[in-house]
Amino acid sequence: MKRAIVTGATGDIGVALAENLAANGVEVLALARKNSARAANIPRSPLVRVEECDLSELKELSFGEKYDVFFHLGWQGSYGASRNDCRMQADNISYTLCAVEAAARAGCDKFVGAGSQAEYGRAEGVLSPSAPAFPESAYGIAKLAAGRLSAEYCSSLGMDFCWARILSVYGPYGNNMIAQTLKRLLNGERAPFTKGEQLWDFLHCDDAAEALRLIAERGRNGAVYVLGSGVCRPLCEYVYELAEVAGAPDKIDIGALPYADRQVMKLCADIASLTADTGWKPRVAFKDGVKKVKEEICMNSYLKGGRS
Repeated sequence: MKRAIVTGATGDIGVALAENLAANGVEVLALARKNSARAANIPRSPLVRVEECDLSELKELSFGEKYDVFFHLGWQGSYGASRNDCRMQADNISYTLCAVEAAARAGCDKFVGAGSQAEYGRAEGVLSPSAPAFPESAYGIAKLAAGRLSAEYCSSLGMDFCWARILSVYGPYGNNMIAQTLKRLLNGERAPFTKGEQLWDFLHCDDAAEALRLIAERGRNGAVYVLGSGVCRPLCEYVYELAEVAGAPDKIDIGALPYADRQVMKLCADIASLTADTGWKPRVAFKDGVKKVKEEICMNSYLKGGRS
């Protein structure tokens, strides 16, 4: 792999992926939404070129040179009420197919798409690539449909395809629970939680980026991989470690919030096929990952009176 395209390049995974690819000598075309303040987070490197391109403009995107891999991470409505905005999520399916067409125009040999644990719904067991998928949100339904349709489309175009169903990845830039809780604690605010009995699987964005690069290089054509740490613990244990790193163990309120409707109580990835096919294993321990996120938050002043 010499050249790669990355959509969604301003999120935790996109930023880490651009950095990882450049560190491995890959030229990167990082696509960001127009006027995105978060584009400043994309690593500055002679190997990374940033271009403004909304998802709705992918169908018009042209290329002056050949690329090898297309990483499609871009998605609108990943958080909050937008996850059940049916029209918005339906648009995401269309944008994914536009991304496949853009990959073909760029001469890519492989398309790597970002799925979600939401494709499974409320699963009781460990999440494997072959586990039944019964999504319960418009977001999960759209991710599942986008993955299956883009696999078929890539096949018809003679392009290799892999789909990564991503669990709870955290980093300093996204709207993830780890970063948001750290910001609250570092600002001196309290952080309420449920009882935290749900079993959870967290993965640092650097590990996720490494996995995606290896999937592009070594992943089996047509494979679906589940991307997580492969280890799950009660959420409250993660929260207490996070609070320790923030230096605010007294500001955590476990049990202050009720469980959400249709709360997922177990989220753990089966990474056996991912490891077997690519050799990937997570390297960043949770506490070390939280320290890295804290350092980035403090360095960039993502606190009161600083950047948002």
